[in-house]
Amino acid sequence: MTAVIDKPAGRPVRGPGRWAAPPRPAWEEKPSPAGVAGKGLVLALACLGILFPLWIVVVTSLSSRAAIDEAGGLVMIPKDVTFVAYQELLSGGQVTRAAMVSVGVTLAGTLFSMAVSVLCAYGLSRSGSLGHRWILMLLLATMFFSAGLIPTYLLVQSLGLMDSYLALILPSAISVFNILVLRGFFMGISPELIDSARIDGAGDLRILWRIVLPLSRAVVAVITLFYAVGYWSAWFNASLYLNDQDMLPLQNVMIQLVQKQEAPVGLGQAIKTGELSGLAVQMAVMVMALLPVAVLSPFVQRHFRKGMLTGAVKG
Repeated sequence: MTAVIDKPAGRPVRGPGRWAAPPRPAWEEKPSPAGVAGKGLVLALACLGILFPLWIVVVTSLSSRAAIDEAGGLVMIPKDVTFVAYQELLSGGQVTRAAMVSVGVTLAGTLFSMAVSVLCAYGLSRSGSLGHRWILMLLLATMFFSAGLIPTYLLVQSLGLMDSYLALILPSAISVFNILVLRGFFMGISPELIDSARIDGAGDLRILWRIVLPLSRAVVAVITLFYAVGYWSAWFNASLYLNDQDMLPLQNVMIQLVQKQEAPVGLGQAIKTGELSGLAVQMAVMVMALLPVAVLSPFVQRHFRKGMLTGAVKG
């Protein structure tokens, strides 16, 4: 009988005629075929639950009035495909104007938010910067305490921003969470690299532009997408601060269509005469609102893991 000789932790233990690996936690074990099949089934069902409603929205927006009436509402199987709803929406009028407003607010707001967030995060990432610890504590406090809706509304009103596109940007321009993610990523950059650039005579702005930002493309792409999606999908600020119907962004026009408050200019008569189905118009506006995010997300997806995880684990 061969005696079992214990080895140091992490080493195999020699038994009778074989080497036995030390026990590992259950989550580190190789999954069984049944486990792999179960995970695949769960992921397939999750994807189906996400894609099936989107499929119904797209198919209904491309369906004729007769096909929608025959289906009794939402259409699941394409029939009598037509682009009349999109042609009418993009031919001018309130929907086209609202889409241009959303594009302009998203571009301007994302650029402003990224500029402020990057500058703030870089300053907070330098331990020798003036008052960086107190400024960081002040920013963290805003994540847990806020003035509330009524004081914010009174502030926007007192600044004269009512019925102004600045009211759609300034109240929600900065996200402290995004600043902290950027700061964590910037702190992970080698200090020796920055010190060498400073010795060569580079200033802070030059270091940020030439060294820090090129090394932080992943996190910058992710945060840019976060800001852009936030501005594109925002509707609450417009409902509070905009009274002019011609200034409403696309999301607010979509809400009016879904709630059937009023039809956009140029579409009401077409719906009444039977040329268009009101349901097809509603689904078409939804597709227009979802399309930019669906198109941009795959290009930024590869940066999510590197950008978010690396930025989140740094102090």
